[in-house]
Amino acid sequence: MAGRRRVSFWSNGAECIGYVYGEGVGPCLVMAHGFGGTQEGSLARNAADFAAGGLTVLTFDYRGFGESGGEPRQVVDLSAQRQDWQAAIAFARGLPAVDPDRVALWGSSLGGGHVLAVAAEDPRLAAVVAQVPFNGFPKAVEGRDRAETWRLLRAALADWIGSRLGRPPIYVKAVGEPGELAVMATREAARTVALMDNPTWRNQVTPRALLDMLVYRPGRRARRLAMPVLLSLAERDRETPAELARPIALRAPFGELRRYPCTHFQFYDEAVRPTVFGDQLSFLRAHLLGFPGLAH
Repeated sequence: MAGRRRVSFWSNGAECIGYVYGEGVGPCLVMAHGFGGTQEGSLARNAADFAAGGLTVLTFDYRGFGESGGEPRQVVDLSAQRQDWQAAIAFARGLPAVDPDRVALWGSSLGGGHVLAVAAEDPRLAAVVAQVPFNGFPKAVEGRDRAETWRLLRAALADWIGSRLGRPPIYVKAVGEPGELAVMATREAARTVALMDNPTWRNQVTPRALLDMLVYRPGRRARRLAMPVLLSLAERDRETPAELARPIALRAPFGELRRYPCTHFQFYDEAVRPTVFGDQLSFLRAHLLGFPGLAH
């Protein structure tokens, strides 16, 4: 892709691969994907558009995913991924043309939860965009019955026990049709795979992360978010329900909320994306460049 430069940085002994877009003087937006995603495809498109809107952008792959190093592969480790965010922020702050006090974060889904957790510990950050952020599982997942849920949790427990005993990982699909053994078993599976599909993405993850996600509430420390925070929520979201994330905007001292009449995976549809992107770019330009009300 034109207009970007491949870079690398280290996170806890593993090399993370990223791309820098724009490279103007001033602020920098750090971006990463959600559960099992990689930086190509839809994330790269958003990064290029944010760069066209006047921002330097850094995207990266988590350890064990995409182009980044790290073994075993395809393991969603919540703590390790937050460390990767911190390493990416440190790298962005060290870029020669970047103002280290004007670094912002953008994350989607599980990545949207991560940026909230990381930002609560880093008051130096200038702004945060959390798109359909994960903030705990809903009590029931539409389209998945109790037997399917227990089947997935048994796989997660077996994978976790095996990891403690030095056994090879157990893998399941990240995205599948209802009835399949997949973390996201959705009627929108075809749309979701098309959204995430790129040469670096594999429809495969270790399910052990679900055990940590059962108690992961990245919005708990919303009151510690010292910077402007924009939450972009989907009103018909079944994967990361808006009602679980909405209180974050109320508790965050400088929280803003935008709601859209769509599902979790429709955020990148052409009927929705221009509005979502325009709102996010206006927010970032206002807080990073001092241009309130301007949208790309």
